[in-house]
Amino acid sequence: MNPLREITPSVWQLPFPVGHVYVVALPGGGYALVDTGIPGSAPAVLDALARLGGRPHDLREIVLTHSHLDHIGSAADLVAATGARVLAGALDAPYISGTVPEPPPVLTPAERSLYDGITARFAAEQVPPPAPVRVDTELHDGDTLPGWPGEARVLHVPGHTPGSIALHLPGSRLLFPGDIIGADPEGRRAVLGPGNTERETAIASFRRLAALEDVDTVCVPHGGPIRGDARAVLAAATPEKDWL
Repeated sequence: MNPLREITPSVWQLPFPVGHVYVVALPGGGYALVDTGIPGSAPAVLDALARLGGRPHDLREIVLTHSHLDHIGSAADLVAATGARVLAGALDAPYISGTVPEPPPVLTPAERSLYDGITARFAAEQVPPPAPVRVDTELHDGDTLPGWPGEARVLHVPGHTPGSIALHLPGSRLLFPGDIIGADPEGRRAVLGPGNTERETAIASFRRLAALEDVDTVCVPHGGPIRGDARAVLAAATPEKDWL
């Protein structure tokens, strides 16, 4: 059973070996997800909802930060089980729906070693490719998500993929950065997420997120949440030097 880690009284991290899922309690009732894990993660996500007191139909929305397998992998299964709506960045929507192949990452040598290791692990575990899923709402920079705890602002942060998005909840001082930002297991050091389609664009997106005010906690998909002194951790980061 995957542990549920409370981030705030209305946000929990459901950790996975590759690609964490975040569960958000909506003030009007029900829940939203930020990302869905690799294919096969749906039972663990539904179990987590049950432990929070929710049933499958209580999952209202699934926000996908980008199109990679470890983020969209269980979206189709969860939609089938719950009827939840899917929201994603407009430029990644064709990749998520399967109408256009997603662009491959441009890997540094260090990233290649990491990528090959993860790919070998997925092959050994017989992880299937993600099933396409329809994107019900295409998101753009400056959009807000109604019904979330306080204001939930969408930020277009390209570079990891063309349509990567982040969510900023200034009232809760939370940031969901997608794979633009990763962290060490303790959440003490922030790094540029590896495997970007356009490295320099990704670095610019990292710097945009690092400059945000009203951020105490960064809910990264890989690594430990950056908590408490998040702005100082982001200010100390050197994304230009990461993965070289």
